[in-house]
Amino acid sequence: MTALIVGGSGFLGTELVRQARAAGHTTVATYATKPGSASPTAWRHLDLRDAGSLDAVMSEVRPHLILNASSGSAHWPTTAEGPIRLAMAAAKYGTRIVHVSSDAIFSGSDVQYDESSLPDPVTPYGAAKAAAETGVLAVHPKATVARTSLIIGHGRSVHERAVHALAAGTRDGVLFTDDIRCPIHVTDLAAALLELAAGDATEIHHLAGPDAVSRHELGILIAERDGLDASQLPTGLRAESGLPGALDVRLDSRATQRGLRTTLRGARQFLRPRIAI
Repeated sequence: MTALIVGGSGFLGTELVRQARAAGHTTVATYATKPGSASPTAWRHLDLRDAGSLDAVMSEVRPHLILNASSGSAHWPTTAEGPIRLAMAAAKYGTRIVHVSSDAIFSGSDVQYDESSLPDPVTPYGAAKAAAETGVLAVHPKATVARTSLIIGHGRSVHERAVHALAAGTRDGVLFTDDIRCPIHVTDLAAALLELAAGDATEIHHLAGPDAVSRHELGILIAERDGLDASQLPTGLRAESGLPGALDVRLDSRATQRGLRTTLRGARQFLRPRIAI
């Protein structure tokens, strides 16, 4: 099987490439700026804003599966319109597609969100991700949308690097005690995405860990795992920061978990301190 991993140079994309190759799949990964550290069968440049670029990649690769792990930003043509264009191309070529979305589509007013919850974003980024979801499902009848949360793993995530910098005093900022999410390990997320892709799952699925933790608690867990001084981590309240975005968003992944072999571990499990032997 040939898998096209869009956003293969990113943190999640790198892990998807690794696991897809380990499973024996021919794996073509795309990049927007430059190839990443992953080792796919081949790299291809792709600009999701450019229909011609997309059609050229699709006609050359002829993938059986597309995994869209591109992260983007609040830039509407890339984050909202790009995935819809990708899903349209997948439908044209009869290709299965799994699109990775975000808990940023929710306002936090309901706190707990399952797959039936309707998006109510409060940031431009969340609005773009919500629009992408709607469009992908509208143009591809068998598309899968997988919403996830903070992605952690092996010390290489943006969250882990930030904690190390804050503990070392080489970065300004605080870890909010009132900003709560359900982190997931990148290994679990990639495995679950590939499992969904291999089956007949469609529509919306939630892939997040079962533990709801604040950014500060997450920082403490990372510090304890990595032998850092957690007392050096500065704290603050997002509600007082003036930053836009939801405070408390907890993705309920139980319905999706019941259909998976992959266990979605919670942060308190996958960030347990390493035991020296």
